[in-house]
Amino acid sequence: MELEVVIGLEIHAQISSKTKMFCRCDNDSWDKAANVNVCPVCMGFPGQLPVVNEEAVHKGIKAALALNCEIAEKSKFDRKNYFYPDSPKGFQISQFDEPVSFDGSVEIEVDGKKKIIGVTRLHLEDDAGKLTHVRNGSLVDYNRSGTPLMEIVSEPDMRSAEEASIYAKEVQKIVRYVGSSEADMEKGMMRFDASVSLRPVGEDKLYARAEIKNLNSFRALEAAIKYEVKRQTELWAKDEVMEKAITVGWNEDTRKTYFMREKEESDDYRYFPEPDIPPIFVDKETVEKYRSEIPELPSVKKAKYMNDLGLNEDDSRILSADPKLAAYFEEVVAATDDAKRSVSFINTILMKYLREELISVDEQKVTAAMMGDLINLVKSGDISNNVAKSEVFEEMYASGRSAAEIVDEKGLKQVSDTGAIEEACKKVIEANPGPVADVRGGKDKAIGFLVGQVMKEMKGQANPGMVNETIKKLL
Repeated sequence: MELEVVIGLEIHAQISSKTKMFCRCDNDSWDKAANVNVCPVCMGFPGQLPVVNEEAVHKGIKAALALNCEIAEKSKFDRKNYFYPDSPKGFQISQFDEPVSFDGSVEIEVDGKKKIIGVTRLHLEDDAGKLTHVRNGSLVDYNRSGTPLMEIVSEPDMRSAEEASIYAKEVQKIVRYVGSSEADMEKGMMRFDASVSLRPVGEDKLYARAEIKNLNSFRALEAAIKYEVKRQTELWAKDEVMEKAITVGWNEDTRKTYFMREKEESDDYRYFPEPDIPPIFVDKETVEKYRSEIPELPSVKKAKYMNDLGLNEDDSRILSADPKLAAYFEEVVAATDDAKRSVSFINTILMKYLREELISVDEQKVTAAMMGDLINLVKSGDISNNVAKSEVFEEMYASGRSAAEIVDEKGLKQVSDTGAIEEACKKVIEANPGPVADVRGGKDKAIGFLVGQVMKEMKGQANPGMVNETIKKLL
């Protein structure tokens, strides 16, 4: 029997508001001591009333619009009851039957083909705390309790682990572009629940699924789905198809899923409207205002870089993935009018440093204007490409000084004096009769050796184009 894989994703992304969802606590708890970023509201003390964070709602709606969702004129919050140690209130404030948005879609590209993944809804909620399991028990940190989240629920439209990963990466780029979430998975700002089931090819029925909880990297997402598909395929082969939906975890060490519990359904959570929070009303004028603020999205930028600037797909994908990097690149291109040289300096030189230090482009010293000045020095012939990428850029990155200042101080300006270059070329030709004979014998590659020797003779400061032409003329 041929089986088809059916995958749906729930993506939880932390909204990048200043404060938590229903209180005034700082929304940034990264690397802070446990249980210092809390208050009576997010700790669920009796008599404390939650107040909706307007900024979080706005950013949730903007993300929903970027995901092509419809925005509900009226939505409400509900209590989702479950009793876990890291949930101080004993319930989560979420949205059940009247979410803030619904009926969206995301276009992805798989093996060169476009595919639409349906988005059931984007709804708003607050997060629980964090459990750390130790030898004799578990430690609870409530700093994250009350953090504003948007939960993006897909339709079961994905058919492989690779498709699920591509979709998740596209969603990450979109929520970053609109400024709704930093979606930094290293800081726990984005995680996935993946629902996986199988069915005979040709059937539309959805069979019992396994929901893999709290996957916190794209690598884990793909690996967990692949393992779960393998596990369920073996069950089908033994005619032991799952009868009930289950919740499973992912063990990174064993690279296997493990059973946690039978899957809870909506009845188990005993949803009811949150009595302390009134409904949210969003008029059409406000929706259109938010829609007008949606920037050019990554898929559009990628296509523009390829079609309008002539970049290859890999470079376009890298540059369009991060809104800060895309803005940096576009500013450099505006300063140089040279997209391909800008790509060469950014993707091969600057990105090397950013990856080594795990920082973003706005956290380093070489501004887009400074990078543009460096590239323009190469274009004008004042310095060579090699000198610019090694000596000059390296010093710029370390010190934050301008390219012109470094070139003048170190005497790196390229020599374009025809007399000096011709004299060096004659000296090299006289000292290398073998390669000279090869060039005269038609072996054009040998000229590269001679050019290299002249550059060495002139300490790398000769104009390589002029050197090449001079050697050809002399020979």
